[in-house]
Amino acid sequence: MPIVLWLLSGVFLILAMVVIGGITRLTGSGLSIVEWNLISGTLPPLSEAEWLLTFEKYKQFPEYQKLNQGMTLSGFKGIFWWEYLHRLLGRFIGMVFILPLLYFLIRGRLSGWLLKRLLLILLLGMAQGAMGWIMVKSGLSDMPHVSHYRLAAHLVLAFSLIGVILWTVADLLTPAQQRSTSPAPLYKLSWWVLAAILLQIVLGAFVAGLKSGFSYNTYPLMEGEIFPTHLLGHLTWQNVWENGVAVQFLHRWFALLVLGLLCWFWYKSTRTPIAASGQRTIQLLLLTGIAQVALGIATLVLAVPLVLGVLHQLVAALLFGLAVLAVHQSKVGSRAVAYSSSQEYLQVKKM
Repeated sequence: MPIVLWLLSGVFLILAMVVIGGITRLTGSGLSIVEWNLISGTLPPLSEAEWLLTFEKYKQFPEYQKLNQGMTLSGFKGIFWWEYLHRLLGRFIGMVFILPLLYFLIRGRLSGWLLKRLLLILLLGMAQGAMGWIMVKSGLSDMPHVSHYRLAAHLVLAFSLIGVILWTVADLLTPAQQRSTSPAPLYKLSWWVLAAILLQIVLGAFVAGLKSGFSYNTYPLMEGEIFPTHLLGHLTWQNVWENGVAVQFLHRWFALLVLGLLCWFWYKSTRTPIAASGQRTIQLLLLTGIAQVALGIATLVLAVPLVLGVLHQLVAALLFGLAVLAVHQSKVGSRAVAYSSSQEYLQVKKM
């Protein structure tokens, strides 16, 4: 189905965006382009004079003045290209979505719920682009670091795009006989699993934004302590989300709670009527969760090497996508089993 392939291509492009975004963040490239020019910014500097002008604009902001004083033009180009590629891919994703959308609309292939869903995806994509610039602007200030709250919002919007697209694809591929079923027993639990994974992703974004992955690189204890005692008595509900050490503590231990919930979800799925495809999704979700926890520990202990840091972010996206599919398949699970059984019965009867 062309529409399904088109939507899935969008998911893969967003995953590529997540990877390049992770590289941009870990290489300190995110504030290298200090302007947002939607059209003219499509082309990079094409001459030495344009490069010097772009570099001079960068020098006017605190990141250069406080962190990169004395950086050469060659060094600036090294961080510029990652941010430029990140923005260019964002523009490309927009074109890949909008042009086929118009084509399918003109051909009369879109109507009803599908058109509304695609318009929602379009709005989410626009919000994602706007939040990217809002995030960058937060770092073009006296403190040359982007807001970890805005970083989390930027990442959550990207994952939301993946989730809505995958849900739409699942709706398109689910037989009509299964769509209007009442929720299966696993449905409520699947939403708790998805919510827990999303919360863990937000905590991970906070860790990244506060750069707290580079501190306390021991596991399971934090330099011999469950929690650094020198911080006790200094944390309040208001400032705990601003403290990198506290956020790292929450992220490392909440991961185990999420993993425990995934194990329980898998266990319940083995004792609940659910289609074979749903069972496989939940099994893959559990295996991905185990891999993500192991990857997170390795990333922490090795002080966030680039490859592991980016891979950790990519697997988080895969985990979230699988959780979305698990929710969808849990909703239609009991009807899917009944429908599949009835189809097999009809096949046998015809023979």
